[in-house]
Amino acid sequence: MESNFFKYKLLFPEENAYIKLIWWQKIFIFLFFSGTIYLLYSHFFLKTYTFFYLFSTIYFIICIHKLFLVFRGLLKSKEIKVNEIEIISNREWPLYTILLPIYKEKEIFNQLYMAMENIDYPKDKLDIILLIEEDDLEIKEYLKDYKLPFYWRIIEVPNFKPKTKGKALNFGLNEAKGEFLVIYDAEDIPEKDQLKKAVLGFRKVSKNVVCLQSKLNYYNPNQNILTKWFTAEYSSWFDLYLPGIDSLEAPIPLGGTSNHFKTDVLKKLKGWDPFNVTEDCDLGIRIFMNRYRTKVLDTTTWEEANSELSNWIKQRSRWVKGYIQTYFVHMRNPFKLIKKIGLKNFFHFNLIVGGNFFVLCFNPIAWIFLFIWLFSPNKIYFPNIYFLIVTPVLLLGNIIFVIINVLGVVKRKWYRLIIPTLIIPLYWVLMSIGALKGLFQFFRKPHYWEKTQHALFIQEIKELQT
Repeated sequence: MESNFFKYKLLFPEENAYIKLIWWQKIFIFLFFSGTIYLLYSHFFLKTYTFFYLFSTIYFIICIHKLFLVFRGLLKSKEIKVNEIEIISNREWPLYTILLPIYKEKEIFNQLYMAMENIDYPKDKLDIILLIEEDDLEIKEYLKDYKLPFYWRIIEVPNFKPKTKGKALNFGLNEAKGEFLVIYDAEDIPEKDQLKKAVLGFRKVSKNVVCLQSKLNYYNPNQNILTKWFTAEYSSWFDLYLPGIDSLEAPIPLGGTSNHFKTDVLKKLKGWDPFNVTEDCDLGIRIFMNRYRTKVLDTTTWEEANSELSNWIKQRSRWVKGYIQTYFVHMRNPFKLIKKIGLKNFFHFNLIVGGNFFVLCFNPIAWIFLFIWLFSPNKIYFPNIYFLIVTPVLLLGNIIFVIINVLGVVKRKWYRLIIPTLIIPLYWVLMSIGALKGLFQFFRKPHYWEKTQHALFIQEIKELQT
């Protein structure tokens, strides 16, 4: 196992999350949490109110920044569009590698197989690599009954730690033959012309654009209230928020699937960080740091929204833990980061990546302050004009974000989700629970990939790919 690990080290980037915190970050974290506890104590018992001044200001800046990006995405989107005439007019298509990392996904494999087979792309130009884990005996046995086409290959990922999706993808990248490369998860159903749109999309953009991020959404939005909220969140994230970041040419944290890459550049960047449990977010930042760019491609991949709460919490905690990992990896040398991406984009990075988990982890504290403000008869803990102005503004900010989620579902024409979206603050409570679990795991089990179950909902393929 050890020799495998050191051989594998040649495949992943030097700046990785193997070490979760360097020395000065450990000191910073200790001082941050100690200071937070002291400021909370001083607010309620010493009446200094510094905590509220500081954290409400940070919270307010993050919220305004996200609101700004969403409206940029709504009004000034620069996403890449490819129409049917352009597709029909093209005759030559390059070799395209598809990486399919799966682990204990036997129940959903047939759906994945059909989704890939229904992709409208010349079969002799496809290089489909199925990445299975060495210890996944079930899928190995299951695949014995499959006669995979000639353009499918199976690569077995050695069973040593870290046991993550990023590690599996790097083994696939090392064997990729295509000029372009895309990742699909086990439950994914991409639009059938997505590969062709990506090829033509790359021809429309400048040479330094090395990644096109497809939009993601869910094929089971109406399964229960959790999937309705999850769909509203995804709709606003991929249809408004990411296009807003794209319009500013700021660092884009990639989604976990349907990222289309120029394979040679991806190999140059050494692929994914196998120690980061949101390897997609990290890669998006590294693309930007190396003076390459990502654009949003106007095509959709349909996924399965988690419909069970415990399963959803596992997924959310992993996402937040990965954002925390990404943030601290790239903040090891802030001055170096500023030099690479510029002061403006350093600001965006802190608010997009750092702000994402900060808001989720500190939302419960903000809500406690809000309820105290609402129900305290004499506003004893909110004695001055600053409180009287900022607290209602923060309340208004939450209302605005409800509207943002409504805009997301309206843009997707999920009109039946408008009413459930109006009570989405209940979903934010669940998001904060998942975030706090992810924060705890960051310190205890930073590289642990908490497996989430799929195949809780199986979708008919053809109706989504047309």
